[in-house]
Amino acid sequence: MRKILKKTLAVCLIGLGLGILLVLLLPITGWLFIIGVTVVCVGLLWLAC
Repeated sequence: MRKILKKTLAVCLIGLGLGILLVLLLPITGWLFIIGVTVVCVGLLWLAC
């Protein structure tokens, strides 16, 4: 059960990061892009655990 919750949270993080990145492709600003990439990376690392 805990593993399922962990994977769900990771997928949500990845989705949130991708959403941030897609929104930012309109106005390109550096720090928000970095936040989006970081959130996706954290989600992928969490999923890999």
